[in-house]
Amino acid sequence: MKIRPLQDWALIRPKEEAEKTSGGIIIPDAAKEKPQAGEVLAVGKGRYKEERDKKGKVIEKKFVPTVVKPGDRVLYEKYGVTKVELDGEELILAREDHILGWLQ
Repeated sequence: MKIRPLQDWALIRPKEEAEKTSGGIIIPDAAKEKPQAGEVLAVGKGRYKEERDKKGKVIEKKFVPTVVKPGDRVLYEKYGVTKVELDGEELILAREDHILGWLQ
């Protein structure tokens, strides 16, 4: 199944965590830390941002295109994401605001 996120949402495949430590100890699932890094699979085109005056009246709407692209390796917030399951694989949907940076 293919999915194309809307607005500034990004679909991310989380990086797999190691099953063993460098010393050879097997880590059980309950003790594993959930990954906060992954690869961007798809991303929306961007979103409109409203500028308001002091009274709250909308002055102007600007379209802000997304910066991340498919194939980027990113670091994202732990709790600001939505988990989805597609074709038996757990993926992450995150707004571009919740992506903290690129991994190199």
